Amino acid sequence: MESGSQSEAKQDEEGSSAMPGGGGGGGGSSSKVYHERQRLQFCLLHALNNLMQEKESFTRAELDGIAENLVRSDPNKDQWTPLSLIFKPHHNVFTGNYDVNVLITALEARKKKVVWHDHRKGASSIDLDAEALVGLMINVPVRRLRGLWTGRHWVAIRSINGTWFNLDSDFAAPKEFQDKDELIAFLDSILSEGGELMIVLQDE
Repeated sequence: MESGSQSEAKQDEEGSSAMPGGGGGGGGSSSKVYHERQRLQFCLLHALNNLMQEKESFTRAELDGIAENLVRSDPNKDQWTPLSLIFKPHHNVFTGNYDVNVLITALEARKKKVVWHDHRKGASSIDLDAEALVGLMINVPVRRLRGLWTGRHWVAIRSINGTWFNLDSDFAAPKEFQDKDELIAFLDSILSEGGELMIVLQDE
């Protein structure tokens, strides 16, 4: 039992690959989908690697460095309290929990552009066939510990070989969308429940 638990923990930390079509839609592609599992509050780290489909495309050290640089340039730093040394404006030093400024800065370093989707518009207004489209990042409100703790959760959504996947790090494996209509309906439900949607584009 112990060795099995250690193996599972290692897989959760390092990420795993799943065959498209294994969970939902029945796609026949032989390519694999890279999927990192949730660990502590590093959902942004996992979501970025899932978006880029590459292990350690981003690292905790890199995101911490970005957050620290943002902190150093914070104009309100003189108003910090002692707790601000732990719960810093852009991340928690122990658990991660990075904010959107870290997301944008990290992706810009990879020549990607992040565009906020106007929540007043439906998801059908997004051009899912755009040549420059890398994928989508959503930020959703979550409740954990039986509602005792509330926070936000980052999730990557992207198309791989023509099939759209929900690469939520809370999932045991990627979830395939049957078609674009199902994806749009999902995104609309996220927006209606207070979630945020960001479009990630290749920045030429």
